[in-house]
Amino acid sequence: MPDLSPFVGYEHAVQEHVELAPLTWYALGGPARYLVRPKDPDELRALSRRCVENGVRVLVLGKGANLLVADEGVDAAVFKLDSDYFEEFAADGSTVSAGAGADMQVVARFCVRRGLSGLQCMAGIPGTIGGCVRGNAGGKYGDIGASISRVTVMSVEGEIFDRTRDDLLFTYRKSNIAATFVMGAKFDLQEDRPEELVRRFKEIWMFKKNTQPLNTKNAGCTFKNPQYAAGMPGPSAGVLIDQAGLKGYRIGLAEVSTKHANFIIAHPGCTATEIMRLIDHVQETVFKVHGIALEQEVVIWK
Repeated sequence: MPDLSPFVGYEHAVQEHVELAPLTWYALGGPARYLVRPKDPDELRALSRRCVENGVRVLVLGKGANLLVADEGVDAAVFKLDSDYFEEFAADGSTVSAGAGADMQVVARFCVRRGLSGLQCMAGIPGTIGGCVRGNAGGKYGDIGASISRVTVMSVEGEIFDRTRDDLLFTYRKSNIAATFVMGAKFDLQEDRPEELVRRFKEIWMFKKNTQPLNTKNAGCTFKNPQYAAGMPGPSAGVLIDQAGLKGYRIGLAEVSTKHANFIIAHPGCTATEIMRLIDHVQETVFKVHGIALEQEVVIWK
């Protein structure tokens, strides 16, 4: 029998025992105890407080692009901010405001077509605004943190506050945002010629299409590039994995991509456990060969 007792009065926003695989890029993993979809900040605050009061673990799911869910699933309330309220975005001059659930690619294309420069570097990077902001998503062409002027966040206890530019720190694949929920962000962009920005956006997207296994089941880059993380020159994670002879290496139906070694592909029938075992094997082998400890970029929920 369903047990939504922690969420009395908000049953419309909560589902129990929901499979998470269809909500992730890997399309792997088991169910969440609860899937929570608040319609606005008031519901988000109330539902999060209910979790705290009832000792329910809270996780936040965007588009599942940088995520691997364990085969057993997660005993948690997984919040997904995908209502109209959280997916809205708009421009006011050269300032763009976007909710946490807004699609990163949709927002980036909107900006370049309006002649607003700053987010074209996000071409080909999947995810929501909230997830991209928290992890300072980006690549060789730049990162999202460079354009952020304000981030609205909420603690798990329901306290909402704004973080401004002088209070924010963005480094390689990290931010200093500790609050459980990113609710939205503002971006200060620069005016430029739309045709030039669209051309650049397409150029970046084509580079990624030609160098990454975009037509496979994967979660994006598996490991952080150690030279960027350390702020020092050196080979990328993909090069280190390739040099360790791991391109094409498989455990079960999980495989290190032969196109780009920093991607781990899930072939049909693959399990999350096989992906995890391959991640461990790659880390162990690269450390043995190069003496470098690769740090995971993909997030694992257990």
